[in-house]
Amino acid sequence: MAMLMLAGCAGQPFNPDSVADATPQEVTRVEPLCWWEGMKTPLQLMVYGPAVSAAEVRVEGGNGLQVKAVHKADSPNYLFLDMTVTRAGRYWLVFKNGDKEYKYPYEIAARSARTKESFTTRDMIYLVFPDRFANGDPSNDNAGGTLQKVDREGNLERHGGDIQGIIDHLDYIKGLGATAIWATPVLLDDQDFESYHGYACCDYYHVDPRMGSNELYREFVDKAHEKDLKVIMDIVTNHCGTFHWWMKDLPFADWVHQFDTYTQTNIAFSTNVDPNASKYDLNVHESGWFVPMMPDMNLDNPFVLKYLEQWAIWWVEYAGLDGLRVDTFPYNEKEPISRWCEAVRAEYPWLNIVGECWIESPAQLAYWQGGNANKDGYDSHLPSIMDFPLCDAIVAAVCEAGDRPQWNHGMTRVYNALSHDFVYHDLSNMMIFFANHDHSRMGDNFDHDPAKMKIAMTLLATLRGIPQLYNGDEMLFSARPGEWNDGAKRIDFPGGWPGDEVDLFSEEGRKAAGKTATADYSCAADLHDYTARLFNWRKEKAVIHSGKTLHFLTRDNTYAYFRYNETDAVFVFVNNTHQAVTVPWAHYAELVPAEVTGTDVLTGEQVTLSARTVVPAMTAAVVEFQRKQ
Repeated sequence: MAMLMLAGCAGQPFNPDSVADATPQEVTRVEPLCWWEGMKTPLQLMVYGPAVSAAEVRVEGGNGLQVKAVHKADSPNYLFLDMTVTRAGRYWLVFKNGDKEYKYPYEIAARSARTKESFTTRDMIYLVFPDRFANGDPSNDNAGGTLQKVDREGNLERHGGDIQGIIDHLDYIKGLGATAIWATPVLLDDQDFESYHGYACCDYYHVDPRMGSNELYREFVDKAHEKDLKVIMDIVTNHCGTFHWWMKDLPFADWVHQFDTYTQTNIAFSTNVDPNASKYDLNVHESGWFVPMMPDMNLDNPFVLKYLEQWAIWWVEYAGLDGLRVDTFPYNEKEPISRWCEAVRAEYPWLNIVGECWIESPAQLAYWQGGNANKDGYDSHLPSIMDFPLCDAIVAAVCEAGDRPQWNHGMTRVYNALSHDFVYHDLSNMMIFFANHDHSRMGDNFDHDPAKMKIAMTLLATLRGIPQLYNGDEMLFSARPGEWNDGAKRIDFPGGWPGDEVDLFSEEGRKAAGKTATADYSCAADLHDYTARLFNWRKEKAVIHSGKTLHFLTRDNTYAYFRYNETDAVFVFVNNTHQAVTVPWAHYAELVPAEVTGTDVLTGEQVTLSARTVVPAMTAAVVEFQRKQ
């Protein structure tokens, strides 16, 4: 039986040499790896080792760390220790199992001062898919005895991109106008198949050695901060990987959801809000596995929930993160995930967290944003949500370029998407995008037409919310030809590997790029520069960050809107047709009753907006002007 023992007697300092170090066969893991003094979050250690539950436990090294309570699990190889933390220092967990004693070091560190600012509408978030972005350190390609080896020819294989590759190209990201980086997961994913994406975590506290190390990840955050780039960590609370170390010996039988036969989620998000939904359907949605290689975590188990709360807090503190992105948010049990958000933000009230809620219905999407006035009283405590309805509308509208769109097609789709803004609790905390790593590449969606990409980019840079751009879309990347799967869409960034034929990271490389055997990059330089002009301009534009929106309905596949505040305005006119269009300036008299002179954001030229203004086919005009001197 596990027992709590008092620390060493007062006045008798502990001699670490008096107790042997624990071997990996005695204490295999202690998580979290360390902790900090002054944290609001109570510390609960998970100790894993053969028959460790039979040990008595005490803390030596001072009174700044003490065992408050001991909890046994279903497996005899786990202990959960509730700790009291009062002072930084190096301590030892001392285990007594029969006649044998052994110790395990544990560090309580002092917290470092840091700026407390998360991502907001002032930011543009650049989404990096690390394995396919850049290989900054080829020596770690097959590191750590991991199962899947590098094979750039395979769509679902590892390609060798890593954290050093992101560090090496921070200047590129900053130059594009980005102010924050969201990298898809970099923690250990040691599945034997399709491990390149990182979403089947096998160790929550260690970076995948093929990506680098914990220390390198922290260095990446520090170097990003030096360049005024924030870092958002992508985390998964809903599921782990089948090759996670605990899957061979679960702490509790209900640590993950288990069924008599394999049961996959029904992806029925509506069960969370539908008053007519059956408990059966809700259970399958919440408890069913995402895919066979991703066991569904049971957040109803309080030890699981506590583990995931501490894990997220640990990474924020350890790495100095600026935000979190939570994968598959509505798949989690909704009450526990609400408490998870509440716990993380109790520790960091300034921290923004955005949840992936892949829902097409605006009303159902709004349900998941914290503070929303839901009829059932539910509050997710999730500050930010991803605006999938607007994403779908932008892509569909741009794809439907032409002079005679059908009813509710073309740019009317964007107008209609924004007409649902009344259902959202906080428009400033909507992440907007037209693609991420789970979508088709824009080069394929937009028929490799740079004019369509420029229209989409203009919308992304000027609409309300927090814009997110997926790496490569600034140059109209297309999927790898041949087999059609997620891996084919997540192509390598040319120039990120030694010996690449094309280098799109450099200005010279973009200008020299053309057609290759698998892709056409002849428009890369122009599109890159267009994107950089827009988002570098956007950085300092409060009227875009926090201004209101006024938009105007047409049926001719154009779209006009103003972003405005008391003193400034930006006028955007999208011509999604194949002919030049004269702007119906008189329609906008409620905001601008006369002609105005402003600056064309894309050219820097002075222009006059009036009933004589003409916008060429398949272009967007962006003009800023002052409303009051």
